[in-house]
Amino acid sequence: MEEFAKLFIDLVEASRAHEQYRDLECINLIASEGMKSPAVKEMLRLCMDLESRYSEGENDLQGHVKARYYQGQKYITIIENCAADLVKNLFNCNWTDVRLVSGTHANLATFKGLSTVTKNRKMVVAPLSCGAHISHDYTGLAGQVLGLEIINLAYDVEELNIDVDRSADIIRAARPGLVTLGASLFLFPHPVKELKSVAEEVDAYVVYDAAHVLGLIAGGEFQDPLREGADFVTASTHKTFPGPQGGLILAELKNSRMEEAIKGVQHTVFPLSTSNVHLARLPAVSVATIELKLFGRELARQTVKNAQTAGQYLYENGLKVLGEDKGFTRSHQLAVDVREYGGGKRVAKDLEEANIILNRNLLPYDNQNNRENPSGIRIGFQDVTRRGFKESDIKYLCDLMLSVIKYKRKPQEVKEEVIAFKKQFNKVEYGFNSVEEAIKYLEKYLK
Repeated sequence: MEEFAKLFIDLVEASRAHEQYRDLECINLIASEGMKSPAVKEMLRLCMDLESRYSEGENDLQGHVKARYYQGQKYITIIENCAADLVKNLFNCNWTDVRLVSGTHANLATFKGLSTVTKNRKMVVAPLSCGAHISHDYTGLAGQVLGLEIINLAYDVEELNIDVDRSADIIRAARPGLVTLGASLFLFPHPVKELKSVAEEVDAYVVYDAAHVLGLIAGGEFQDPLREGADFVTASTHKTFPGPQGGLILAELKNSRMEEAIKGVQHTVFPLSTSNVHLARLPAVSVATIELKLFGRELARQTVKNAQTAGQYLYENGLKVLGEDKGFTRSHQLAVDVREYGGGKRVAKDLEEANIILNRNLLPYDNQNNRENPSGIRIGFQDVTRRGFKESDIKYLCDLMLSVIKYKRKPQEVKEEVIAFKKQFNKVEYGFNSVEEAIKYLEKYLK
């Protein structure tokens, strides 16, 4: 019992310490981590009972509740329907599924549902080595769990993007059921328009994984995959979309072909892959949806501006930032080659000791077996932008990073400046401080 008690006390202390460390003392540059507003956090706290409830059942072709197999659902149904309608309004589409518990779950449901409908086990994807998510790959969910045959699109390392002409030939030769675009290392929009017509030739559905860039899409600052030809958009709700952890799928129901596909995806969501869909996050997702509706354009614009500012500044100060001839990025991310300074593992570790948190990352030209010490680091700017960083703040942050990367200062010395600098940004911008503030703001639209 003594060991049991010690373990619990250690857990509580670590939980408290984490909140202080990562939220108040560190500058977060992980490209896959979002920043919740006080209103989103408050809504999560309001839903403690909802965290314990189930709502197994089926949805209709509007993404609304159709049938539930538990009692006590009358308010849960309102919550899910409202969440779905808010998401559809934000992304200008007529179908969504908000029951997914993660972006990977959204991919699972979409890949499985569409491969079942098409009776085609082939999926053409961007190469994992060039930034695609592991769930797209034969070594991950798509291959090892779903048993899909994965065929890589051609990638142009110089352009840092999919090679349209060579990829079109691959799609025509492979005749897949699915063509999946989108990535985790995602600097520039993928050629959805250019490959849509080729996908139509072979009757393949186009899936776009927007997990990283969903908030930028909402803000009109990256690309609009549904309007460019994607049949389905899968996503997370906790990266540039600043909500709690979760996932969703978007589509436009416009013909019988899409109706059949949506039914296949919905069947995979329930009953094939989900029982409890973690409903307590949906009200908080809805708050984040409203914040993006109201402030998303400004947030997305500043996020991209901050990323581009950092790219230019790091480049001017001697770092090899990828995409220099294209403005470095059009998303929230940068990719930086730091081989000259000991590689991605050393740089990420030393920056962590300085309380600047980012991740080492394989670059498209890397040896893909060298995952422990790749050439690059990936830097994301959605968190610091939400905290109020502007261009001058980004340049100061880059100076702190450069001093560590170039061995000019010891990480522990820089850490004190990082903590002091972070204290200047103790508010969340582009959002609400409370649920009541959000309600009052929106009431003016009811008059």
